[in-house]
Amino acid sequence: MRVVIAEDAVLLREGLAGLLERFGHTVAASVGDADSLVTAVKEHQPDIVVVDVRMPPGFTDEGLRAALALRTAHPGLAVLVLSQYVEQTYAAELLGSGRGTGIGYLLKDRIGDVGEFVDALVRIAEGGTVIDPEVVRQLLGGRRDPLRRLTPRELEVLALIAEGRTNASIARALFVSDAAVAKHIASIFAKLDLPPAADGHRRVLAVLTYLQAEPR
Repeated sequence: MRVVIAEDAVLLREGLAGLLERFGHTVAASVGDADSLVTAVKEHQPDIVVVDVRMPPGFTDEGLRAALALRTAHPGLAVLVLSQYVEQTYAAELLGSGRGTGIGYLLKDRIGDVGEFVDALVRIAEGGTVIDPEVVRQLLGGRRDPLRRLTPRELEVLALIAEGRTNASIARALFVSDAAVAKHIASIFAKLDLPPAADGHRRVLAVLTYLQAEPR
């Protein structure tokens, strides 16, 4: 897979590049600002972009805004936001772009396993969705809950779906059977009025419902 990295911290940028190359992936470019990211994507047409939120010149949300613009200009481009921060202004919009496929948002300080990180990157490049539960928690802060019809267990299941977990992984995390997980997920879809016609995307739609609740 071809990757473009956008990270202003040189040591982290080079470390990510070396890590991904060690796992057999091609780093087409590694850049330190949002404008260079846009140029690199146009030039190299990568499978996925790894981008930090805060980048030069303002160190506010330049990386996130660039990622959102790239998703609009290149609908098939997968994006992983890898940051120390949850930037709420554009995060939900980015996570909802491209029907919520091929997108991820992970917090640097919460990544504990290199192999799992690379696996998550591959899943995102293949169209999956991987969202750190802390990102979900912060995006939901201060919002009216559109999920009040869900039981506490169903909310647990939905939070794990937001992490990009499979049914089997959710079952292991909650110490329940695969059948019980499937039953909870079917109930979640029904309570959120997600149409059967969108079956291939209902997991993503459920997560987006989780993220895009209206403010109180």
